[in-house]
Amino acid sequence: MKTGFLLVMLPFLVGILISDAVSNDFNVEMPLSDGTERTSPHDRIKESQIFAYDDKVVLQIKGASLAKYADTNSMDPLLDKDSNGIEIEPGNEDDLHVGDVVAYELNNELIVHRITEINYDGKGKYFMLKGDNLRENDPYKIRFNQVKYVLVGIIY
Repeated sequence: MKTGFLLVMLPFLVGILISDAVSNDFNVEMPLSDGTERTSPHDRIKESQIFAYDDKVVLQIKGASLAKYADTNSMDPLLDKDSNGIEIEPGNEDDLHVGDVVAYELNNELIVHRITEINYDGKGKYFMLKGDNLRENDPYKIRFNQVKYVLVGIIY
């Protein structure tokens, strides 16, 4: 759905998570075993873009599309095969931040993982990513042209 705005109307909304408003039930903001906190996604949807009514919820998100996810378990418990994601295309490499969950292309497949580091080398800016349920970063430097979408919301 690539229209001007995404309107989400759900009569029985069970739960909605928008960027930084992720619940502690999903371990995104819970401290790690050493006491440090994980970095949350960059806040992209403002409260003024969210309209909750008795019979629906409307989100005004320019350029949004809906996404489904493969059952890889790499992003458990945040994302799974029954999750409904709301994604946007990033405008430029400065739109991406540590903590953002992005879909990047590798070998003609989309992989959805979280940005853990942003660095520079002789080829410019690159991103290191990791699945929330994995122990180590992905072994690739991901460039901006590989990043296709940024997750801005999850509807369960």
